[in-house]
Amino acid sequence: MIRLVVAAALALVGISAASAQTTLRVGDQKGNSQAVMEAAGVLKDVPYKIEWKEFPAAAPLLEALSAGAIDTGLVGDAPFTFAAAANVPVKAIAAVRQSRDGLAVLVPEQSPVKSLYDLRGKKIATGRGSIGHQLILAALESKGWKPADVQIVFLAPSDAKVAYTQGSVDAWSTWEPYVSQEEVLFKSRRIITAEGLTPGLGFQVASPAAIKDKRAQLADFVQRLTAARAWSQDNVGSYAETWGKLMNIPTAVPLNWLTRARIRIAPIDNGVVTDEQKTIDLYFRSGLISRSLDANDIVDRSFSDAIAKGAGL
Repeated sequence: MIRLVVAAALALVGISAASAQTTLRVGDQKGNSQAVMEAAGVLKDVPYKIEWKEFPAAAPLLEALSAGAIDTGLVGDAPFTFAAAANVPVKAIAAVRQSRDGLAVLVPEQSPVKSLYDLRGKKIATGRGSIGHQLILAALESKGWKPADVQIVFLAPSDAKVAYTQGSVDAWSTWEPYVSQEEVLFKSRRIITAEGLTPGLGFQVASPAAIKDKRAQLADFVQRLTAARAWSQDNVGSYAETWGKLMNIPTAVPLNWLTRARIRIAPIDNGVVTDEQKTIDLYFRSGLISRSLDANDIVDRSFSDAIAKGAGL
């Protein structure tokens, strides 16, 4: 059904035979967009070439987009804000909404740490400008604390995992699927989640050049991604099994993640802009970015019709 809906709308987004010569270079993170689109079967009739490039986190993905190595990719609102404030040419073209329980500060099973209060003066690993960094700042601000009240250790996910496992840091502020992997396989505990603290937004972003030169392909891709995410909400078990096999990780990990996440693609609307402004303001107050931004200036609302078609609305 999804494939029929997507195929029927191709003419409406301007896809033509000439598009077969066009390559859309898509950045992805750890079995995310590509995995769900393959599982949903929406990549079988794409009338242009998709070149997938996987990244361990949003920061290197955004660096690649800035360098012109990719056209579009999936990132969290925090690294997106960090990049936009640094004048990276990037626009959000679709939003990703999900529960905020999978963005969390983790501690090992046997850690004596029970709450944020126990982390005062302790080391927390996360990526600079990441959604994990955002969570730490928001949690500290909610208690009236300063960033200096904890020791934030900036590490890429792979290095953070090593430091966390070896006990070189006391906690790890990270995101899915790392959170579920630690919970399910290693019995880590979430002592803080983003629920009530951060908007929990993700974004499909694109370079201005791609929006101008590959608009039809971007619209078609976003439409397919929306349809795939809609499919995944009704097929969590089969999607988790496919994802687990693709990433060579036990199915229990993605099942834990996807059951609570309820991931969906949403258009860039006033609610999304308001939530993004909250992230901008938090980063500016915290001194992580040197200038404030107007969220309206770093989003593109023109892909809303493609998202609506993908959702079957």
